[in-house]
Amino acid sequence: MVAAKAVRVASGSQAARSLYDRIGEFLVDQRLDPDPANYAFAYQLLANPDGPLARAVHTLTDGGVRLTRRDIETLGCDSPVPGTPTATIEKAQGLVAQTQMQVEGFHDIVTAMRADAQDFGRDLEASAQAMRRSGGDDLEVTRLTATMLERVRYAEERLETATREASELRTKLEEARDNARKDPLTGLANRRAFEEAYAAAAAKGTRLCMAVCDVDHFKSVNDRFGHVVGDRVLKALGEALSDTCKGHLVARYGGEEFVVLFNGLDLRGAREVLERARIAVSAKRYRLRETDAPLGEITFSAGLSPAERGEVFGTVFHRADQLCYAAKNGGRNCIRVN
Repeated sequence: MVAAKAVRVASGSQAARSLYDRIGEFLVDQRLDPDPANYAFAYQLLANPDGPLARAVHTLTDGGVRLTRRDIETLGCDSPVPGTPTATIEKAQGLVAQTQMQVEGFHDIVTAMRADAQDFGRDLEASAQAMRRSGGDDLEVTRLTATMLERVRYAEERLETATREASELRTKLEEARDNARKDPLTGLANRRAFEEAYAAAAAKGTRLCMAVCDVDHFKSVNDRFGHVVGDRVLKALGEALSDTCKGHLVARYGGEEFVVLFNGLDLRGAREVLERARIAVSAKRYRLRETDAPLGEITFSAGLSPAERGEVFGTVFHRADQLCYAAKNGGRNCIRVN
């Protein structure tokens, strides 16, 4: 018995060590710092490899894309991540809770209506038997009719309530679907919406070009002025890209990285639009809202690549992403194309 217990302990220890090793490999592969928040995220992911978090991570990293801190914040985990937009998370959690409560309420209403129908059926049967025994007394018929009308009205009221609840539930679910495709900070489309848009346009055979844009020296902005100011910079850049790339899909892909899907343009036309966006952003002079002190020049580097017919999203994104790295290594505030 002692030996069996020892074997169980050894087996449990070995499994724990294996999980620990896999967590370390995951953090290294994703180039994530081994801080408590990232470790907690990796633990939740790898401890349940078939769970919803694992499926979401697989979708995000398909094609060799690495996770960012913002991705981890968006996916969420039990341990709070520093810098997480609390109000956004609380709103999302409230929406989920409210939707769940409505679903449960709807179930309760349906259950009550079923019980009412069963009771009504038993009452009808009892009344019918009574009428047979009494030979069909008119008074009994009148009482039965009144009871039937009362129960029908009550059932109609409950059905109206159920219909109203269903309508509210549908509205909440539509809102949740919209939020699932929207970046909470900038209001732009998020990675999921961008990838879906690419797939839909590619399936139609539309001419496409993809740009990956990365804010230059963004870490220094956060280090010098804090994440609140950094978030303002990201929002301002998102607005600038949206204004100069009207008619094309602009999304925040994660962290300080934005993507643009140019629809119906060749490489030359897409580059002209993106160049106008680059110039417009670099020409602005940002200042701190609190002190009016100059924030300094904000620029972005970008990689731009056309999508060949039949190419999957990951292939085009990887090519544009490598071009973006080339632009940053080549001096920043420029665009590289292929």
